[in-house]
Amino acid sequence: MSLEAITPAQKAFYEENGYLVLEHRIPEDILHNIRAEIAKFHEQARGLTASTEQIDLEDSHSSDAPRVRRIKLPHTHNAVMRELMYSDHILAPVRDLIGPALRLHTSKLNMKMGGYGAAVEWHQDFAFYPHTNDDVLAVAVIIDDMGPENGPLMVFPGSHKHPINDHHVDGVFAGAMDLAACGYDMKDAVQLTGPAGSISIHHGRIVHGSALNVSDRDRRLLFYEMMAADAFPIMGSMTKWNGIADYDARLLCGEPVLEPRVQSLGARIPAPLPTEEFTIYEVQKQLKNRSFEVAE
Repeated sequence: MSLEAITPAQKAFYEENGYLVLEHRIPEDILHNIRAEIAKFHEQARGLTASTEQIDLEDSHSSDAPRVRRIKLPHTHNAVMRELMYSDHILAPVRDLIGPALRLHTSKLNMKMGGYGAAVEWHQDFAFYPHTNDDVLAVAVIIDDMGPENGPLMVFPGSHKHPINDHHVDGVFAGAMDLAACGYDMKDAVQLTGPAGSISIHHGRIVHGSALNVSDRDRRLLFYEMMAADAFPIMGSMTKWNGIADYDARLLCGEPVLEPRVQSLGARIPAPLPTEEFTIYEVQKQLKNRSFEVAE
């Protein structure tokens, strides 16, 4: 099968290391439109005293000094970000990596505003939503030029080949790992930096996280999380299941299937949850041995 958007060497690199950065993948006009949409969300946040279904606020937010932490599920309410999700800018390299039929898991726009953007502790996406096979990944659109000081996404190369680590604290799912207890050293992590318009792709099992944005520049990442269409959620996964019709409505390309591809690869179930109002930022507050500083 010929490749659409990446080289054989890039595919081999992803398979060995669990991540890939493709520079200058998104055209400037699309980036401009996304930034304009983000500005609208910031205006909506002005005057808010609590998070909404669409806008997740920083702990340090105030109604007269709005600070947005995340735009939730932008593909469901923002036409610009939904259109990009279905484009070959996003889907072509993913098809090269995990096949022609792809299904959406979720989308989110993580906002790390200059000087205070919140950290995300180390975790594996597969700990949140185990599936019958691990052709599961996340595409991150780099909206702003991203350097080491911006709190970029960091990964441990090759960790996607290892078991899923314990993400519980005192028997409750915390959505984060005690890095040292799991045998990792921060010095071995790789930063996924790049110019605006690049994308990074990381495997669903890779250990990843990100520090505070200590620069004066914004660091915004638009995530599309997806999987091969024959990867089905394991019971107890945080993947929502409302029947096969709804599940097939999440197809991004290719044909639906009713025969899951099953691999023996090990998994953990993200239960019990500490709260019904689940966000990774809130649930990770349970972690006792943090790797990153907390925003003020």
